[in-house]
Amino acid sequence: MVKVTFITAQDQRITAEAAPGTRLLEVGQNAGMPLEGTCEGQMACSTCHVVVAAEWFDKLAPASEDEEDMLDLAAGVTRTSRLSCQIVLTDALDGLEVRVPEEARDMQGR
Repeated sequence: MVKVTFITAQDQRITAEAAPGTRLLEVGQNAGMPLEGTCEGQMACSTCHVVVAAEWFDKLAPASEDEEDMLDLAAGVTRTSRLSCQIVLTDALDGLEVRVPEEARDMQGR
């Protein structure tokens, strides 16, 4: 299992685990994070935006041009922002930390 820590806008740390191959979006949703994922991981929205801890950012596969374009639409984007639907967990990401932006809302009520 791969352990991930989500840091909320209120600085609460929520730890979750998932099998390698799981998308970070599903891990966050299952942990109760406000990651809407309106497009269900099709990279047609930015509602699953997270900010990856700087020490983990370079360990991720690079963002595609399409992902970069979607991030341009997200609120609160930083240099280490990514779409959680595009982060697939691997054993090398065990311990990953991401911040859920204050602007995040889950209008689907998850």
